[in-house]
Amino acid sequence: MATHAPILSPSLLAGDHAALAESAMVVEQLGLPWLHLDLMDGHFVPNLTFGPETLAALRRRGLKLFFDTHLMLTEPHRYIEPFAKAGANLISIHIEPAYDHAAVLRRIRELGCKCGIVLNPGTPAAAIEPHLSLVDLVLVMTVQPGFGGQSFRRDMLPKLTQIDAWRHERGLNFRLEVDGGIDLSTARECRSAGADTFVAGTSFFRAPDTRAFAAEFAEIA
Repeated sequence: MATHAPILSPSLLAGDHAALAESAMVVEQLGLPWLHLDLMDGHFVPNLTFGPETLAALRRRGLKLFFDTHLMLTEPHRYIEPFAKAGANLISIHIEPAYDHAAVLRRIRELGCKCGIVLNPGTPAAAIEPHLSLVDLVLVMTVQPGFGGQSFRRDMLPKLTQIDAWRHERGLNFRLEVDGGIDLSTARECRSAGADTFVAGTSFFRAPDTRAFAAEFAEIA
């Protein structure tokens, strides 16, 4: 089992929605490899964001970033093919809605993407345990999803520790991602609990100096 090098995945949700490509280019120009894309349907979470065409438009602008695509959808199985065709590299789906999670994870792989499983703060780690061998990434939400700028929930740290323990005990190789209230301070706490992939939205895009933020994150990692 490999130990993953930490990755900062800035969330485009916190970028300038009138200039999404330019916000994404800030990430690429800093040499950061990943961009996190939050897709919300107004049903599973009380907000609406982007669709597949947004990803396709970013690709047409020449962006080569790894698109870390997080589907906060009641029926993600209806949309994985459009997102894969639009340029997603990894598609993560939530455990909470009722559908055939394993089948959808397999289908994401068939479409040429990596796959991930996500759990909300109120969902126990045991809910995703049966799927750990199927995924490339587990995303632990450290806020209730729907809106950016929320405060980090430290009561999620034991969940990270448990999932990281399962990963080591079973010799699995998935990445362990955190999303919600992640800044330089909370990233340190999550890193200590086993996380290796960090979604930073507000803290990154509203930083006085994004280059300095990325450099400080690299020191944490």
